[in-house]
Amino acid sequence: MHQDPTDTRHRLLAAAKEEFAAHGIAGARVDRIAALAGVNKERIYGYFTNKQKLFDRVVDQALDELSDAVPLEPGNDPAEYVGRVYDFHRANPTLVRLFLWEALHYRDGLLPNEARRATRYEQKVAALAETFGTKASPQVAACLLSLIGLAAWPNAVPQMARLILGSAAPEADLRSYVVEFTRRALTDTLPTPTDACTGNCSDP
Repeated sequence: MHQDPTDTRHRLLAAAKEEFAAHGIAGARVDRIAALAGVNKERIYGYFTNKQKLFDRVVDQALDELSDAVPLEPGNDPAEYVGRVYDFHRANPTLVRLFLWEALHYRDGLLPNEARRATRYEQKVAALAETFGTKASPQVAACLLSLIGLAAWPNAVPQMARLILGSAAPEADLRSYVVEFTRRALTDTLPTPTDACTGNCSDP
C-alpha cells in the first residue's frame, strides 16, 4: 500500500518531538523515532538528512505552533498574554523541554533559521511597543523577554515551583499570581517614548 509522504513526514515529526523532548539531541535515537512513527528509519534520513536537522525542524515547527496559538497583536493586554503563554506551556510542556535541550546543544552558537526566528520576536516587540504607545527599543525587547520568562519558567522548572510553593499549591493560584504580578509591574514600569529615544531624539 502506498504511503502518503505528507502523512509519513507528519508522523515522523510528531514522534521526534516526543523523543527529543525526553532525551535531547544526543540521547534521542532514530530507531525509536521510526518505531513510534511506524516507518523505516531510512525515511528519517530521506526526509531530514540527519538527526540534528530533524531536531531543528521539530523546534521550528513547535515555535510556529506557539506563535499561531498565542499571537501578540498591538493592543493586546500584556498580562493576559502572559496568562495565555503560561496556559500553552502548561498544556504543551514539550516545547519548554525542547528549548532547554536546544540551549544545551547550541549554547551561544548561531541557531538554524536564526534570522527567521529573530524576525518573529522583532514583530512581537513592535506589537508590544505599539500597545505601550512607544517605539520598539531595547527596553521593550527586555520587557518581552521578561514576560515570556514569567510565563514559561514555572513550567520549565516544575521542581523549583514545587519546592518553593509546596505540592499542595493550587495551579490556578500560581497562574493568577503571575498574571496579576505582570499587570502591577507594568503599571509602574511601562516604557515611555522617552525610553525609546536615541541620540537622534530632540529635547522637548
